[in-house]
Amino acid sequence: MKNSIISDLKYKVFKSGNPLYLFIAINIGVFLLLNFLLLFEFLFSYQGLISGPLREQLVMPANPMLFILKPWTLFTYMYTQQEFFHLLFNMLWLFWLGQIFLDFLNKRQFIFTYICGGLAGGLVFLFLYNFIPVFSNQAQFTFLLGSSASVSAIVVATATLLPDYAIRMLFFGNVKLKYLALVFIVLDLIGIAGANPGGSISHLGGALFGFLYIRSLQNGKDWSRVFTKRRKKPVMRVVPKEEPRRSKPVNRVPDQEYIDTILDKISQHGYDKLTKEEKEALFKASKQGQN
Repeated sequence: MKNSIISDLKYKVFKSGNPLYLFIAINIGVFLLLNFLLLFEFLFSYQGLISGPLREQLVMPANPMLFILKPWTLFTYMYTQQEFFHLLFNMLWLFWLGQIFLDFLNKRQFIFTYICGGLAGGLVFLFLYNFIPVFSNQAQFTFLLGSSASVSAIVVATATLLPDYAIRMLFFGNVKLKYLALVFIVLDLIGIAGANPGGSISHLGGALFGFLYIRSLQNGKDWSRVFTKRRKKPVMRVVPKEEPRRSKPVNRVPDQEYIDTILDKISQHGYDKLTKEEKEALFKASKQGQN
């Protein structure tokens, strides 16, 4: 049974081609890595020796000078969660809304929305923490982590695409996606004045990207095409037209009946009365006889 579960997970993550499972697996993998390192450090009294430096290489700093030294964190932060419930709720929303997204749009568009939603959330976080006075004093000590911005992009993108699509929620019954997205946005706006303003700001950045992308898609412009390879145009070659080959005439020997008819004509009217074709036929027959 264990083998069947593991085989099923391997198939979904690596062979199914579904990016939803791949992103969930990456988030869970990073979570397990960080927490197993913490467990190891706790058991052997090496607290923070490995997990601390590793975490610093994954989370995104609000301080621009630190960010310049670690620009890759703009990508890695969106896969990094250390608290269980932070991971759990992000993955549940990603799974629920991601499935609906993929029912109506393709895999490339899903990957684009997740990654670019996370990038947008990180950039909005970096910008506001350095240009709004109330946050600028905290920028040196503030870091961003978690996939919430990417998940918000998926949630709002799906709600923008299918505003009246309803999902059944515990205690609330059927809820339309447009109201669900509205609740997400309102909670994040309120959260800017709360204990985690950086997270709320990044969520709003991701949500804004999800909305703008679907609106652009509905207007006929698919930004996700930047992920497609441009095919090289075939080189046109001018090939001179070849003259059709003419088959050589086959020197066929006339049949004996035809030759007999010609000979009868000669005996009655003379050789001079033969046509050109009859003379050629007689000549060929004579050559064939010599051979």
